[in-house]
Amino acid sequence: MRTYGARFDVNCSILFAELPVEQRAAGAAKAGFAGVEFWWPWEAMVPPDAEADAFVESIAAAGVELVSMNFHTGDMAAGERGIVSHPARVGEFRENVSAAVELARRAGCTLLNAPYGVRVPGVDVAEQEAVAIENLAFAAGEAAKAGVSVLVEAINSADIPGFPVDTSGKALAVIDAVNRRLADEATRASAPEGPGVASDGRAEVAGETGHRARIGLLADLYHLARMGEDVADVLSRHRESILHVQVADVPGRGAPGTGTLEFEPLLKQLAGQGYGGWVGLEYVPSDPADSAASFGWL
Repeated sequence: MRTYGARFDVNCSILFAELPVEQRAAGAAKAGFAGVEFWWPWEAMVPPDAEADAFVESIAAAGVELVSMNFHTGDMAAGERGIVSHPARVGEFRENVSAAVELARRAGCTLLNAPYGVRVPGVDVAEQEAVAIENLAFAAGEAAKAGVSVLVEAINSADIPGFPVDTSGKALAVIDAVNRRLADEATRASAPEGPGVASDGRAEVAGETGHRARIGLLADLYHLARMGEDVADVLSRHRESILHVQVADVPGRGAPGTGTLEFEPLLKQLAGQGYGGWVGLEYVPSDPADSAASFGWL
């Protein structure tokens, strides 16, 4: 398959999961990759210092870039898929934001993905949506202190029934709402040369390092295709909002070439649009005991 110069990184929470967390970056490097990404690797909102140190050291020792990392998704075994919109877990989320930003700073990671979460039964939907916007604005502001951008991802509701942010349009509506919140905060800022709104319309709030808060779209081609979206159209219309791309084939979430999604024209399109970011490989390995055998399509 022709890949048109795409830079691929490996999601080491779904690939190389047969290895201990601190060995996965080295496994990806041995397979020829220069970048990795992870879901949140710990059960705790804040990892023990020794485990955080070992994780950061494993990235450096492997000589790879930590491209992105997820905030905590909550109790996935109990059905949670993020706690961004959970009114009763605001404190936990913000505690995790601080931990994730610090890890990103130490490891040189510039993207943090914020899984939105499923609806909480018995809680007003409007309240959940308001909490999500507040939490995402908070996360963007904190992340800016380390020069990190926050991602919002549409997760398909075919695999995760009831997931509320299941299309690119819904994800972008969330991003727009956060940008408005950030713009309001920027307007209230009193510094003469204080934060404002970027020329592309993204709201900005200066962090302690002078970086600007930034929130954008994680375009996961698998999730978009599972929802029946026109993937090429999404990539074209929302190119300015896309900060990261992930791939897996449809319908089985295997490697490109195992399903029905035509990746070559999509990769050509990304190259033609000037997309310079990484493309995350977030697919189920062909052999869960040997993830290195899952890259024959490259």
